[in-house]
Amino acid sequence: FASWKQRPSVQSRTRPSPGRRTTHRPTTVTMASSLAMASASNASLKSSNFHGKKVVSRAKASSSVVNTQVVAAGAPLGRKLRVAVVGGGPAGACAAETLAKGGCEAFLIERKMDNCKPCGGAIPLCMVGEFDLPEEIIDRKVTKMKMISPSNRAVDVGQTLNDKEYIGMCRREVMDDFLRRRAKSVGANLINGLFMKLEDPGIGNGAITIQYNDYEGDSKVGVPKTMEVDVVIGADGANSRVAKNIDAGEYDYAIAFQERIKIPDEKMEYYKDLAEMYVGDDVSPDFYGWVFPKYDHVAVGTGTVVNKTAIKTYQAAMRKRAEEKCAGGKIIRVEAHPIPEHPRPRRVQGRVTLVGDAAGYVTKCSGEGIYFAAKSGRMAAEAVVEKSKNGTLAVDEADLRSYLDKWDRKYWATYKVLDILQKVFYRSNPAREAFVEMCADEYVQKMTFDSYLYKTVVPGNPIDDIKLLGNTIASVVRANALRNAGKSAVPM
Repeated sequence: FASWKQRPSVQSRTRPSPGRRTTHRPTTVTMASSLAMASASNASLKSSNFHGKKVVSRAKASSSVVNTQVVAAGAPLGRKLRVAVVGGGPAGACAAETLAKGGCEAFLIERKMDNCKPCGGAIPLCMVGEFDLPEEIIDRKVTKMKMISPSNRAVDVGQTLNDKEYIGMCRREVMDDFLRRRAKSVGANLINGLFMKLEDPGIGNGAITIQYNDYEGDSKVGVPKTMEVDVVIGADGANSRVAKNIDAGEYDYAIAFQERIKIPDEKMEYYKDLAEMYVGDDVSPDFYGWVFPKYDHVAVGTGTVVNKTAIKTYQAAMRKRAEEKCAGGKIIRVEAHPIPEHPRPRRVQGRVTLVGDAAGYVTKCSGEGIYFAAKSGRMAAEAVVEKSKNGTLAVDEADLRSYLDKWDRKYWATYKVLDILQKVFYRSNPAREAFVEMCADEYVQKMTFDSYLYKTVVPGNPIDDIKLLGNTIASVVRANALRNAGKSAVPM
């Protein structure tokens, strides 16, 4: 790291404060768009807790924390910008790949290269093309879904898909390995290591020193090492150590519990292109249960935020609901993992930023996280590459914050709408019955799948939107009436 010592002193450049962002009025979102998991770009960000908290600006930073031996933001480096990416899932791997392609020196640190994260593994069709994923990593192409209500009413969903549209089902150990290997092939440095901590998040101009345990080779005991970098991207999941190091704040989280079950071939034939989603107080008080097909087995799971200690009880109920179709099956793996329920209060400090689950990018209602993890990793890396002029200039917090600005403008409405839907339709069994009932509507299916598969706002038909709004109101009113009737009923 001689280059850190040999560079001449450069006067620190003061950047103007980003200031307040202009507040826009939210675009009108129809109920159809809501059910379609719409993402709107004209959302208000000024009053949102979604944005990271501001920290002291470079202009106000004490001169004692500025290493004048290291160039200031915007100044030529005379070498490649060094970026440590902590975490090797979709967020980290896509960030490292983008950085390496963009001229930066990327270091991808991941402790478990064969990690099997508990995950449903569903990815939207647009992700296959957008991230150039080969079909070999897709176990199943789901073209049919069943929504199953608390009373076991089943509604077939997916009738509006054409013969080229599908939801991809992947095993995370396969997809993550592919993404890491691809990042390595374009120049990213893969380190089998466990991130421990960083000393200074880069408030000033000095190098960021990170400490990690190196597990390269056959070592079972990590060797403590340090590394000096210019930028750190935290992609280390819901229990992110990077987030703790920058005091990113706490968030509520769900516990996801999943069992991989090897079922007989004739049973597997039933699930070859079919996924099931179960709702009801028995399987989860605030989420849903699932049966998702994999290469040669099914993943059966559930999740909850409000009653985490009862997760095994909900999982047992989930197995009970699906027992006939999974009869004769053998559990081959049991998995559990926390899933964030909302973005962290702070997602950037100094020259450290968060992406994926570490930032809290999992949607409510649907629980989708893979696409948003990969997308956020890429967007954060693109901001670094752009602001550093392909790794030739130093960057600062304002440069990293530009990624957050773009992210919030693009996806704030998606997270907000799905939060509302979860509160409306997952609060009671009558509400869940109404939700499943609505899923039988062909217009709802078309809007939902089009928006999910392509991650874009789908224009609706005004007449159908009005009809859908009326049906939605009627379903909610009916659900409330049934709920109130149940509360007031007196046992005989």
